[in-house]
Amino acid sequence: MNFDTTQGVSRRSFLRIVGAASAAATTFPAFASMTPPAAAGQTARRSGTRGMQPLSADTVVISSNENPLGPAQSALTAICSMGVQGGRYHWDEYMKTIDVFNGEFGLKKDYSALFPGSSGPLDLALMSNLGPDKPLVYGDPSYEQAPRAAETMKAPKYPVPLTATYAHDVKAMLKAHPSPGAYYIVNPNNPTGTITPKEDIVWLVNNKPAGSVVIIDEAYTHFSDNESCIDLVTQDKDVIVMRTFSKIYGMAGLRAGFAVARPDLIDRFNNVGGPSQSLASVSIASAAAARASLLDKDLVPLRKKINADIRTESVEFLTKHGYKVIPGSQGNMFMVDVRRPGKQFQSAMLKENVAVGRTWSAMPNYVRVTVGTKAEMERFQTAFVKCMDMPAGAANGAAELHMPEFHVPSELYRG
Repeated sequence: MNFDTTQGVSRRSFLRIVGAASAAATTFPAFASMTPPAAAGQTARRSGTRGMQPLSADTVVISSNENPLGPAQSALTAICSMGVQGGRYHWDEYMKTIDVFNGEFGLKKDYSALFPGSSGPLDLALMSNLGPDKPLVYGDPSYEQAPRAAETMKAPKYPVPLTATYAHDVKAMLKAHPSPGAYYIVNPNNPTGTITPKEDIVWLVNNKPAGSVVIIDEAYTHFSDNESCIDLVTQDKDVIVMRTFSKIYGMAGLRAGFAVARPDLIDRFNNVGGPSQSLASVSIASAAAARASLLDKDLVPLRKKINADIRTESVEFLTKHGYKVIPGSQGNMFMVDVRRPGKQFQSAMLKENVAVGRTWSAMPNYVRVTVGTKAEMERFQTAFVKCMDMPAGAANGAAELHMPEFHVPSELYRG
């Protein structure tokens, strides 16, 4: 990469990186935008999306790990102030946001890059380190974008079951292949919400083969008590850490995310997907909203508590009624055993105007439930009990909720 002596990433380098993100994103089958922003305390309506049934206006949507609170007031104020300046590119807004982020973590200014969303750069992080002779090692179940990227790059895949506590089994991951291109760890994990102790990740980083990269996806870290691995980047380790503004910051539809790594690892992003087909950049409104969110010191602890309180209350309700929930979630989701194929249960819940999340092949009788507002989770509880009381198969023939499982727009969807 070319680095400007005053701004860190030069405009030309910035355009090459985000252009590569756009090109990489287009390698996956296109899928229309999943999620219009939902106002606090309200439900969202999704319609006109290929492969999905329209949802009624009063449907509770707790299926994609979105934050029902939406952007913070500080972010909304920043968006409004930027709107009137939208006639110019204002590249400095991008650099200001990078400076704030780097200052928070003690990063040198060329050790991070800001993107429109975090799925595009996650593709780049994965695909720039995978290939036919560079396999992927990942936890199972975990977020599916990693194995999809491996398939695109024709890289062998080595899924490794989670431990008994639903953490990534780093010792088994190390044994899975002698020289993988990348290890992928989601922490907290999606879909289980469970934590892999930082010391385990550090052990993997210190014991992995030379040339392999550890990609740590911290999309849900703000909801947890877990310690970030960004400090491993400051130590110049073979690590890429992913961050998003889609979750606790409530900016899923606004698109902003960071890749954090040594400059040479970020520079590899430019080599993914061949010549750029189009250029995309973070809008000045999204950059300003991200910066305002980072500077809003009350935002994360407040929203973390709101999420934890509602998650705990929901899990306690289910446990009290004899339902099995994967323990230990520190994310904005949890997994619950529905004692039948999860897709079947999704259909039953949708008839009750509650859209719950998808299943994973490693846990076909579990569904993932996003933590919504208190009112939304109360409606979920009522519908859940009703549907669990139905005989298995009772929802067959109902309109099925086709949540994206394999053909997800990597540049848009982060659930």
